[in-house]
Amino acid sequence: MTTPLLRMLLFVTAALGVVLLARRPARRLFGAGPAFTLWCLPVVLAAIPWLPAATHGWAILPPIHVPAFAQPVVATTTGGGHWHEALPILWLLGALTGGLRLIVHYLRLRQGTRPLPPSMLDRLSADLPGLDARRLRLHPSGPAVLWAPRASILLPDDFLEHFDTDERRLVLRHELGHLRRGDPLWSLLAELAAAVLWFHPLAWLALPCFRLDQELACDERVLHASPQDEARYARTLLRSAGVEARPVLIPWLIGAQLKQRLTMIRRTRCSAVRRRLGYGLLALMLAASASLTLAAVPRQTNVPATQKLGYNTQFRPRYPADALHNKEQGLVVLMAQIHADGTVGTLAYDARRSTTTATDLSASASAAVKQWHFQPRMKNGKAVEGYARIPIQYSLDEPASAPARQAEKNPSKVDQSS
Repeated sequence: MTTPLLRMLLFVTAALGVVLLARRPARRLFGAGPAFTLWCLPVVLAAIPWLPAATHGWAILPPIHVPAFAQPVVATTTGGGHWHEALPILWLLGALTGGLRLIVHYLRLRQGTRPLPPSMLDRLSADLPGLDARRLRLHPSGPAVLWAPRASILLPDDFLEHFDTDERRLVLRHELGHLRRGDPLWSLLAELAAAVLWFHPLAWLALPCFRLDQELACDERVLHASPQDEARYARTLLRSAGVEARPVLIPWLIGAQLKQRLTMIRRTRCSAVRRRLGYGLLALMLAASASLTLAAVPRQTNVPATQKLGYNTQFRPRYPADALHNKEQGLVVLMAQIHADGTVGTLAYDARRSTTTATDLSASASAAVKQWHFQPRMKNGKAVEGYARIPIQYSLDEPASAPARQAEKNPSKVDQSS
C-alpha cells in the first residue's frame, strides 16, 4: 500500500473520530443542520494526500544499477513481501463484495417499484400541490427515497389509508426535503465509503450515526418551515412502523431513530442567527483542519538544489530470487524523508516515475535504503530535514562497459534544495 493511501486512511480515521465526538455537542449548540455538515470533514481530509505537489524541494540521486549477473549469491525475498501482495487483493475483494451488494439491493428495489395509479396520484396532488409525479413510485418499503441518477420517492400501497391528509403532507414534505438537500447523493457516498472501508470498525460505527444526523437535519428543515406542525409531526412518527436500514434507501423512519427524532422535536430549536453562526464556525473548522493536515503532508517540486547530500553505499540492493526467476526488471523510484541526523524516515514507492510494479523489486530497494545513512542538508549552519528521490535500476542485461561498473562503486552526491 502506497504512502498516499496510508495517509488517506490515517486522515479519514482521525476525521471520523472527530465527527463522532463533535456531532452531539454541535447539534445542541447550533442545530441538526449545521451539525450534519461535520460529515464533510472525512471527505475533505481524504482528498488531501492526492492534491498536487506544493512546497518541498527533492534531491534526485543518480540512478543506482543493480545487475543480476554481478551477484554470485542472489538474495531471496522476505515473507513480508507476500503480505504486501495479499493485503491489496484482500481489500479489493472486500470492496468489490460491498459494491456488488449495493448493486444487487438497488436492482431488487428498482424492479419492485411500479407507477402510482391515477386515483392515488390525484389524491396526493391535492394534498401537496406542485408534487412532481415523475418522482413517485409504489413499493412496500416506502415511505422512502431511493437514490439513483434521478432519485425516486417510494410510497407503500396503503399510504392513503395509513396516514390522514395532514400526515401525508408532512411525510411527503420530509421526503421532498431529502431530494432538495441532495441527501440521495450523500447517502450514495456514505454507502460507497463503507464498502471501500469494509475492514474499518469506525466506518461501520459512523454509518448509522450518519443516517440519524441526516434524518434529524431533514426534520429540522421541515419543522423550521412550519413550526405549528410539531405535535402532528411527532404523532406521525409514532404511528409509523420503523423499518430496517437498507443500503440503497433513505427510509422515512428507521426503528432505532425514533427516540432521537422525537427528542429533537421536543427540544427548543436554535434561532436562525445561531444556525448561521454554526455553519460559519463549522466551515472555519473544516478549513483549519484541512490547512493543518495539508501542512503535515510533504509535497515534492522541481525546485533547483544548492547543497550536497551524500549517502553511504555499504548496503546495496540485491536482486531478489523470485524477481530473477520471473525475469522481472525495471526502474524502482523511492521517495525518502531524510531526518536531520541522516537517518531515513518515511519511505514511499513513486509509482508515477517507476517503470515496474513488481513487489519483490520495490521491497528489495526499500530494505536497502532503510539501512542507509545520509549526509543531511544544512540550513543556517544546522542540519535540517530533507527529502530525496532515489532511482534504483534492476537489470538482467550485461553492462555496457567496465568503467560503468567502476563508476557505480563511487559514493553518490546529489544536490538538495534549501
